[in-house]
Amino acid sequence: MEENLKEEKNKWEISWRSLVREMKREGIIAGPMVGVAVLQYLLQVSSLIMVGHLGHLSIASVAIAISLTNVTGFSLLSGMAGGLETLCGQAFGAEQYHKLGTYTYAAIISLSLICLPISVLWIFMDKFLFLVGQDPLISIEACHFSMCLIPGLFASAILKPLTRYCQTQSSILPMLLITLVTCWILIYKFEIGKNGAAISISLSTWVNVMLLGFYVTYSSVFEKTRISFSKEAFQGVGEFYRYAVPSAVMYIWFMLFRKNNVRIKLANLNLTISTLHFTISYGVGATTSTRVSNELGAGKPEAARLAVWAAMFIAATEAVTVSISLFLCRSFVGYAFTNEKQVVSYIAIMAPLICLSVFMDSLQAVLSGVARGSGWQRMGAYINLGAFYVAGLPMGIVLGFVLHLKGKGLWIGIAIKARERAISTLAGH
Repeated sequence: MEENLKEEKNKWEISWRSLVREMKREGIIAGPMVGVAVLQYLLQVSSLIMVGHLGHLSIASVAIAISLTNVTGFSLLSGMAGGLETLCGQAFGAEQYHKLGTYTYAAIISLSLICLPISVLWIFMDKFLFLVGQDPLISIEACHFSMCLIPGLFASAILKPLTRYCQTQSSILPMLLITLVTCWILIYKFEIGKNGAAISISLSTWVNVMLLGFYVTYSSVFEKTRISFSKEAFQGVGEFYRYAVPSAVMYIWFMLFRKNNVRIKLANLNLTISTLHFTISYGVGATTSTRVSNELGAGKPEAARLAVWAAMFIAATEAVTVSISLFLCRSFVGYAFTNEKQVVSYIAIMAPLICLSVFMDSLQAVLSGVARGSGWQRMGAYINLGAFYVAGLPMGIVLGFVLHLKGKGLWIGIAIKARERAISTLAGH
């Protein structure tokens, strides 16, 4: 009896040590990955912060432009690039190093083609906004801002595959340093107006592409997996799309907006705060995807399972920390975006609901990373669509417009959507 208890105790101690060791390993990868994700998103947030003090027209038009360009463009590319987390991650784990270059070039070709119709949509965005009843002046200004982002869209078609190429090999720190330098130069050394903010985002993305491309081409770190172009890249486009399309559906957030200027600012500032946190969660999820795909590619399912538990612990700790911090700072966090007291007060009222969605999004980001690392993007896409259309959207409409809770009701719908996604994804795994 005593021997059995001692054996169980030793087994538990070994498991706990393994978990702690895995958390340290993921922390080393996740830290720079979170830094990259946050800094890249801060390029957009910084433009919103800077124009937010210019008046309601500027912040309303820029907020709508950023929301729509994210949903129709940048988020779409990010989601599709997520297909590389499965392909490159498992190829690296299986030591099939030559495939990483093929998959990366296939992704760049595929995403560049997708950018063409997206650019046309952005050029005529004002016509679309007119059709849905948006204010003409806001629509025109939003269209101008979006057109200035088109060069950055094509740069993102190259940058996002390169980022995944480095990520799946756990080579994240150089990306963080490159992004940090680029952001600092463009935000603090150049004066950016409203459309200048969009130009700076595009310029920053291209600078990022050139620096990261130079590093990938000449660094000895990538000697085994060096990217080289060949006709196999075109043959790999079909395989990339099979993972990329479900991955994109899994990633995209659908955003709602209304005509009233104050409501536009309130909704988009809440989304900006929530999405800024989501970049942190996405960094942890990307780390999970890397670890899971590498271990599965190496034929080690138990190690992959351990990586999932470690990531869940990290995500839960991060969610609690951020939620408490946001709640304590709720009375003045809005001043970072605007001087209007009505908007700041409303953000303070919405803070508890934002904290709830923050917690659920943290868990969901990790589970989505597991899905990408395991090649389960299709299942994840179905779960996300179901959670949005079956649970979140109907509940948000009922609470927001039928029960007249307005913004609170819509945000409760978002929180319910995140909860259902987390539960469904966990059950699916």
